[in-house]
Amino acid sequence: AVAEVAAERASLSPRSSSAGGRPALESARSAGSVGDVGFALGSARLLAPSGVAAQGETRPVEWPALTLLDGTSLAPQSWRGQAAVLVVWSTTCPFCRRHNPHVEKLHRAVAGKPMRVLGAALDTDPEAVRRYAREQGYTFPVTLQAELLRTRFGLKRAIPMTVTFDRSGRLLQRIPGEMFEEDVLELAQLAEGRA
Repeated sequence: AVAEVAAERASLSPRSSSAGGRPALESARSAGSVGDVGFALGSARLLAPSGVAAQGETRPVEWPALTLLDGTSLAPQSWRGQAAVLVVWSTTCPFCRRHNPHVEKLHRAVAGKPMRVLGAALDTDPEAVRRYAREQGYTFPVTLQAELLRTRFGLKRAIPMTVTFDRSGRLLQRIPGEMFEEDVLELAQLAEGRA
């Protein structure tokens, strides 16, 4: 039964561009919004480890206290009323190198809106990540607490890993792999409560 649930969940999850073909988010676009993508919500709850936020969970997730590369602290309560896109990445990942410019465009597009874009680098050298982000022109905030966030939100080891949260703080999607620019930019709808 668990294998059937996992197979059903995999067939309903968004596909990344690196997996070949257009992502399932494209089919959502024709249906009206990202939120129209069908997820096996009950399946996600069955497969989520205890204490880990499940995709489609009806209660808000609990964000941990985070420290950004620039030394800024993000308190758990600072996420209230904010939609969020979290991207786990690495400076050595070629897929992340192509994906993150789209994330930067999203970050700029939602400036001043009730939405936060956060990068979580898997690298351990803060200066190397700062240098890389500067060279790539990234201005979105970055934390090095990727492992903490992976554990908290039940994320697989795939990178880049894009995770979306609505303004109520509910985890909506875990999207493994590189995404097309238009699909990343479509995530801005989360700030307006549409998804």
